[in-house]
Amino acid sequence: MAIDTVVQRSAGLDIAKASLVACVRIPGSDGGWRVIKRKFTTMTAELLALRDWLAEHNIARVGMESTSDYWRPVFYLLEQRFDCWLLNARHMRAVPGRKTDMTDAEWICDLVALGLVRPSFVPPPPIRRLRDLTRRRAILLAERTREKQRMEKLLEDAGVKLSVVATDIFGKSGRAMLDALIAGERDPKVLAELAMGRLRKKIPALAEALVGRFDDHHAFLARMICDHIDTISRMGAELTKRIDTEIEPYRTEVELLCSLPGVETRTAEVILAEIGTDMSRFPTAAHLASWAGACPGNNKTGGKSKPSHTRPEVPRTSRTGDPLGSFSEKVRARASESTEVLPGVQR
Repeated sequence: MAIDTVVQRSAGLDIAKASLVACVRIPGSDGGWRVIKRKFTTMTAELLALRDWLAEHNIARVGMESTSDYWRPVFYLLEQRFDCWLLNARHMRAVPGRKTDMTDAEWICDLVALGLVRPSFVPPPPIRRLRDLTRRRAILLAERTREKQRMEKLLEDAGVKLSVVATDIFGKSGRAMLDALIAGERDPKVLAELAMGRLRKKIPALAEALVGRFDDHHAFLARMICDHIDTISRMGAELTKRIDTEIEPYRTEVELLCSLPGVETRTAEVILAEIGTDMSRFPTAAHLASWAGACPGNNKTGGKSKPSHTRPEVPRTSRTGDPLGSFSEKVRARASESTEVLPGVQR
């Protein structure tokens, strides 16, 4: 049975780091289809030539595989002129033993022309910028947490049990004691007197905890850790200011998200940066949950259900440490194996 052609003039791109293969499928003079292939580098000048080449053939839709980050410069340059589709690699596997760049490009082109694939969600430029900023901030905050853990291990190596008495060794009191240790102060009683607020009630316990073998070697490493933490904090503050500027046009949406139980401002910013504001991309809330990886997929054969799990990656819309993220992880852990994901939804 023949499959009807959905797109009369389509193109498929197989993209690598240094080069790409483009294949166009256009109506031929004999009533059939004409397939033309051409190789380009991924330098900007060549990508502009690719754009002109596709325009010469009056291409209506361009499909490309989501290979690493190599698709980004190609997609961003072509999206203003063509209907670009980013395709999930798992949905277009070719026949084993017949895989080349040329055949991959033609296979992608055929899938797009025959309407056998669906595009992945690529947000508009303002949301992409916001996504870059929020993801960068998350990376920095995670690194700052790791550095704080390294400091605690360093203190353990020196026999200093500050974290046993002080809940946060990087609070005002803890940081003052760390700075004093780095500066050369070793008297536990003098260090304990640097405690502030409610921690002053624990001065005797602090004096006992600050007795250890903290020497110049530990001070050198501690200074590096503290400097790194301070640098990350400054960068995080700069990112937050930039995020506030970028998200200003979406302030109403952020306030609406914050009205949900467990959603704070930072969580709302992450949700907005990941899913955007155009909910027409997701037919139902279930489709959105499926895209976010918050529900398991289908796994049935012979009328029997087999174990089905969510995707291994943690959704960016539910980061660990956020109230909404913690709640989401608990729900996902208790999800029934019989819960079905809507077919045809891809991330």
